[in-house]
Amino acid sequence: MTIKEVCEVTTVHDEVVERVQKALPNMGATVQIFKALGDETRLKIAFSLTLEEELCVCDVAAVIGSSVATASHHLRYLRDQALAKSRRKGKMVYYSLADDHVHQLVKIAHEHSTEGEKHDNS
Repeated sequence: MTIKEVCEVTTVHDEVVERVQKALPNMGATVQIFKALGDETRLKIAFSLTLEEELCVCDVAAVIGSSVATASHHLRYLRDQALAKSRRKGKMVYYSLADDHVHQLVKIAHEHSTEGEKHDNS
């Protein structure tokens, strides 16, 4: 038995709608996080940084199979969106995830996606 995708009658629960609308924050910054991670290359980089605490730009380039310039561009974008941070050590630049929230977000998203694969294969 499948559930229809829309209500069969239109009934707006005004008090619920009003309560939710009042509680909704501005989602602009959150949208930017998902936009940044919505790019497969940047998501691979972020996931790589859940596996290793930090990676230099050259290592990131090797992991994603790109030039150092391309890797640097993606890392800078993640940093500009407050998802990653960088530090210079001599002539090397190392990147890590900005904080544990980003680490959890990336890991949970991956876990959720693999749960979907498990359900599809059942």
